[in-house]
Amino acid sequence: MRKIVLVAAAAAGALTLAACSEGTEDSAEATMESVEADTEANMEAMGEGVDEAVADAEAGMDEMGAEIEEEGTEMEAAIEDESMDEAAAD
Repeated sequence: MRKIVLVAAAAAGALTLAACSEGTEDSAEATMESVEADTEANMEAMGEGVDEAVADAEAGMDEMGAEIEEEGTEMEAAIEDESMDEAAAD
């Protein structure tokens, strides 16, 4: 009788552990899905930020290029004693 009770207790303990393990697996799976979703959202946000930074850099470089070109035209006009229009046409 004592052995039957021990076997029954051991079986009950094993079933309890199995049920807890299943719950833990479900919880771990949910956590991983959440991490995956957060990572994807963060990567998309970073991509958008990079795109904006590149667009800002391009605009800044275009503006600087125009300023350099204008300064060069002014210098040419002054050196060759021309008007800005004449220097720009060269």
